[in-house]
Amino acid sequence: MVHILAMPHVPLSEAKGRLAELVRRAEAGEEVVVTRNGHEVVELVRRRPRLSREEKVQLIRKLQKAAQAKLPPDFDAARSQDFLYGDDGLPG
Repeated sequence: MVHILAMPHVPLSEAKGRLAELVRRAEAGEEVVVTRNGHEVVELVRRRPRLSREEKVQLIRKLQKAAQAKLPPDFDAARSQDFLYGDDGLPG
């Protein structure tokens, strides 16, 4: 059995009076779609905090280490595509 959670659709005319409530729902992780004349025009979603430059650098280094740990110790990037070429150095 599959459960599909639908985002609530709120007409703009109704959203004007319920903005604080809709923002609270978005902060809680719910996605709210505002419509105008039955057409989706805006989606309210929770905003993720921005990382500082130092936090970004730390995250990149952490990901690089994790990626390197997956490589075999004798991995040579310069030779990793050799299987695509024949003994004469041509594709084949």
